[in-house]
Amino acid sequence: MAPKYFLAFLTLIAVFILPAAAHAAGQAVVFEGARLVTGDGTLPIENSRFIVAGGEFIAVGQPDDVAVPPGAIKVDLTGKTVMPVLLDGHVHLGYRKGATFLPGNYTRETLLDTLDRFAFFGVGAVLEAGTARGDLPFKVREEVRSKLTARYLTCGSGFAMPLQGPGGPMRESPYGVTAEDQARGFVRQLAASKPDMVKIWVDDREGTVEKLKPVLYSAIIDEAHRHHLKVMAHIVGLEDAKNLLRAGVDGFAHMVRDKEVDDELLALLKDRPEVFFFETLWAERRGMYASMPAWANEPILQEMFTAEERAQLATQLYPGPETDPQAVVRARSVAETAVRNTAKFYAAGVRLGLGTDTGGLQGGQFFGLGSHIELELLVTKVGLSPMQALTIGTHNTAAILGLGRLGTVSAGKSADFIVLDANPLDDISNTRRIGQVYLHGEQIRRGSRAASLIVQK
Repeated sequence: MAPKYFLAFLTLIAVFILPAAAHAAGQAVVFEGARLVTGDGTLPIENSRFIVAGGEFIAVGQPDDVAVPPGAIKVDLTGKTVMPVLLDGHVHLGYRKGATFLPGNYTRETLLDTLDRFAFFGVGAVLEAGTARGDLPFKVREEVRSKLTARYLTCGSGFAMPLQGPGGPMRESPYGVTAEDQARGFVRQLAASKPDMVKIWVDDREGTVEKLKPVLYSAIIDEAHRHHLKVMAHIVGLEDAKNLLRAGVDGFAHMVRDKEVDDELLALLKDRPEVFFFETLWAERRGMYASMPAWANEPILQEMFTAEERAQLATQLYPGPETDPQAVVRARSVAETAVRNTAKFYAAGVRLGLGTDTGGLQGGQFFGLGSHIELELLVTKVGLSPMQALTIGTHNTAAILGLGRLGTVSAGKSADFIVLDANPLDDISNTRRIGQVYLHGEQIRRGSRAASLIVQK
């Protein structure tokens, strides 16, 4: 073997094999040389050094501040950028399998495969937003605690008027409620499974369904709070957002999209700074683009999605000649309103988290990819800086979801991070130039095509 090839072989051993062996033995691994975006909005640490042992960050800083433990394995990340894994606070799992969207897809295998797809893209945790079915999600949530895949949080079944909540094959998943006592009873039933949040639908879908009544959602919110559970509402309308805030709701699954936010809403939010919004701009992508965006032709899409799936994406991105012109106008109006309101909320200091609605009626089947494009939309459409967008997608979302061990690269946190081949602070699209993903301090195995599971079991 020629010397230069032997040296490259040894480098591969150091980067890919030794860290995994060290993790198994509980040995410290020292990562050096990378630009480190810690996730808390502070300036990046150039030429960083951080130590991982036992699945967590032991020390983080510059070489002069972080001593190398005796016997530690070193990994050279010179020229790379490291950031925390992303988190997505609004997804719908189980119904999308390949290009299909069916209730029969909701199986253990589909849930596990989808979590692996998120992990491939460096999304370290997701919240399933109210469209779960039965006990299965709670069983899978426990199962994946010991797996090298994305963490799985679930709202279980949400709440709506009977058969008047989410659309498509998810329509039957929520509890259908018509009376206050019934609503409280269902909340108590759900609480026994310890959901990570409670989801309600307060939206008439342009007059096509019945909206959850205030007396019912007030009862749901009150009963959930008795069980120390937060409540997140699906909304479109400005007035619904105000009424829900007065009823004590904890957060919103979407941005206000029917009107410009006004001073009254901002005043209500100022009085309750803990209230959050997942902005879900990805779900409004049909109104964002007039032609195919450049990212739709990136190699990562060729690797991860079939030709049929990519063809579906084209229909979800911009209107074709057969599209109803009025539908195009509505989609663009909703998208533009969501963008403006996101900017207003950010300027006002409203708590924002990253959500995409991926897997749902509007979100499509592009798990993980949508989380990255959400960051890009925050920069290119809303006008945030890359650092501001990254902070929303890491630190802020971790705080909203109660995931105190995630969200930043700092001592004592779980060692969940992405190694990037380019700097996302220069160009936010560089978050998709993923070299490696680490969960619990261990590197996952990333395949090229996710027709089967993509990370090690």
